[in-house]
Amino acid sequence: MPEPDPDAYGLPAPPADTETPQWGKAPPSNGERVFLSGPQDRGSELLRIFRIGREFLRGFRKLHWVGPCVTVFGSARFREDHPYYAMGRELGAELARCGFTVMTGGGPGLMEAANRGAIEAGGRSVGCNIELPMEQAPNKYLDMYVEFRYFFIRKVMLAKYSYAFVALPGGFGTMDELFEIATLIQTGKIRNFPCVLIGSDYWQPLIAFMRDRLLAMGTIEADDIARLYVTDSPAEAAARIQSMAMKSFGLTYAAPPRKRRFLFE
Repeated sequence: MPEPDPDAYGLPAPPADTETPQWGKAPPSNGERVFLSGPQDRGSELLRIFRIGREFLRGFRKLHWVGPCVTVFGSARFREDHPYYAMGRELGAELARCGFTVMTGGGPGLMEAANRGAIEAGGRSVGCNIELPMEQAPNKYLDMYVEFRYFFIRKVMLAKYSYAFVALPGGFGTMDELFEIATLIQTGKIRNFPCVLIGSDYWQPLIAFMRDRLLAMGTIEADDIARLYVTDSPAEAAARIQSMAMKSFGLTYAAPPRKRRFLFE
């Protein structure tokens, strides 16, 4: 689909980027700048609706058979020699041994670590990657990945197929994903799935802020904080997720369902 010309709407050109490209740091494309700059002509908006619908359908078809997943959030910036990477790798392996498919954003850093641990333990590993200018390729520890143009569609997929959510240390993207899940649970839009934060040294200051400010001023309830389980042990996190998934949601070990030939195949 041809993108509208940004010059037609008086938009400035993206600034020149002389720095080394980093994950998630590239300037947005002109198409997305136009999309997020306000109302456009109705023909362009209609075409974009079809593009969004097509992207949702592609995600549903690709991910329909991935099995019960646990989604792992985490920074793309931690390298293989960082202790958090080792923690993410161990987490992926523990979740795979429990029978879960490990789903991440498909990128490097702690996403790669979780995917790698799952693959090395003989489990399944899935990535939901986001298309960005000059972005690095999806990590190499994926059985399957789906690329998305729109962040909001990607976040739907990361939530839709998972029975638990784990946040490793991360930045704005990780916080965005974590708090969206917390909000969906708080508002009853999804069930009370386990939410585990791994790395107490990283997460306890955030928990303290929520307790001392948000809870103290009445903007959240004590149960909202209690849902966020903090631990330093990937094995403990996986055991908690496995127990809650089986007790609360009726998951059992069984043969995978036989594929049927219909729309989502």
